[in-house]
Amino acid sequence: MKFLTDEKLLIVGAAGMIGSNMVQTACMLGLTPNICLYDIFEPGLKGVLAEMDHCAFPGVNLTATIDPAVAFKDAKYIVSAGGAPRKEGMTREDLLKGNCQIAAEFGDNIKKYCPDAKFVVVIFNPADVTALTALIHSGLKPSQLTSLAALDSTRLQEALAQEFGVQQCKVTGAYTYGGHGEAMAVFASQVKIDGKPLAEMGLSAERFAEIKHNTIQGGSNIIKLRGRSSFQSPAYQAVKMIEAAMGGEVFTWPAGTYVNEGKYKNVMMAMPTTIDTTGCHFTSPKGSAEEMAALDASYEHLVKMRDEIVSLDIVPAVAEWTKENPNL
Repeated sequence: MKFLTDEKLLIVGAAGMIGSNMVQTACMLGLTPNICLYDIFEPGLKGVLAEMDHCAFPGVNLTATIDPAVAFKDAKYIVSAGGAPRKEGMTREDLLKGNCQIAAEFGDNIKKYCPDAKFVVVIFNPADVTALTALIHSGLKPSQLTSLAALDSTRLQEALAQEFGVQQCKVTGAYTYGGHGEAMAVFASQVKIDGKPLAEMGLSAERFAEIKHNTIQGGSNIIKLRGRSSFQSPAYQAVKMIEAAMGGEVFTWPAGTYVNEGKYKNVMMAMPTTIDTTGCHFTSPKGSAEEMAALDASYEHLVKMRDEIVSLDIVPAVAEWTKENPNL
């Protein structure tokens, strides 16, 4: 098998459902032969390693460890699903304190053991603030660390495809920006259904409001249907982000990225982004006045969560961030 790189890929939280799916996806896509699985739950970790070995991926050298010093050493690409999952009845925000503490330790491990890491993806909720926490603690450049945000957009795309009976790939311009949570901003003014503007498709405001609500609650619906938080879709999208950073297909779904310009300051939020070998780069979204107002409201929600982790002493006050990470 031909691989994109031979550099080390570290998968954190590998014993979990998202983590184990990421391992399998990375092996199937041929990203690198050098994949390390890390988790604190050793029996589960050994089980995942055995399962992957039973797949007999040619040329892949899988290792597994419960020691962060071994796991993070020389890692160039890292994806972490190492937080607590969401359970039925919980919002993403309910996970804030515990998972941000995990994110702080994750960032500290990067700074300590692999400060020259090239690209990192954080996918445990609430992703906007866990990724922000990890970025502050890691010392990495903002373009080197992102959070998974694509699922909100792919859920919107899927809902519109079902509504109009077309293949999902025929729906373009369906994106959500801002926070990955209850306050996400749903953008539809640029949507086309098989090349035809959504505005010309006869969709009522009431029906679109339902689709918008279902998009926002997409993760909760998976929990109700499957009895657990989604794992296949976040695993796949996260590995596609890493693939792009390694030199594979460029990733163009929205990603959570550090924003500190214009009216949006010192937050991690989903924007129109591109991920390639140079990292994650964003532009400003374009939308209607109503959509931009929703983005402003989403930003304010993110600021409140950011200020909460400051008050919990998980990250320092914004003015002190550059002491922790000179790249901010």
